[in-house]
Amino acid sequence: MFDMGFTEMMLIGIVALIVIGPERLPGVARTAGKYFGRLKRFVTSVRADVEQELRADELRQILAEQQRELDTIKSSISEAGREIEKEVDAVEKVGHEISSDLQDAASESNASGAVSASDDSAASETAAPEPTAVTDAMNAAADDQAEPEADKAAAGQGRS
Repeated sequence: MFDMGFTEMMLIGIVALIVIGPERLPGVARTAGKYFGRLKRFVTSVRADVEQELRADELRQILAEQQRELDTIKSSISEAGREIEKEVDAVEKVGHEISSDLQDAASESNASGAVSASDDSAASETAAPEPTAVTDAMNAAADDQAEPEADKAAAGQGRS
């Protein structure tokens, strides 16, 4: 603290011995030691308080900087959220438009389907049966009747 060496301390001790005297020197030395210890503790305490305040100031600056960064991030997130909400609203609007278009198309399809179904039923009532199906059925029935007659004729020729 005072940067005193051993020789300086001896010189102060000899002067104190001459000035104060040998009877009172031990009591004065104790009292001086107490005050020197208190002074040392006080200086150490002040130094610690100053360092603590400097650290607290640094921490406040760091906290303020991080708060600014946090505010920037919050504003970015809020802006992104608003953009997403706009996009979602646009998608919902398109979805509602598509839904209404599909419902309109379905109702038009049902209306035109009912008209064409009534047209189809009227056409089927007036249409003649297909000739190939009737012809095939008649030919099959004729073939079934012709086989037993052919068998009888063949049996009769073999007897005569």
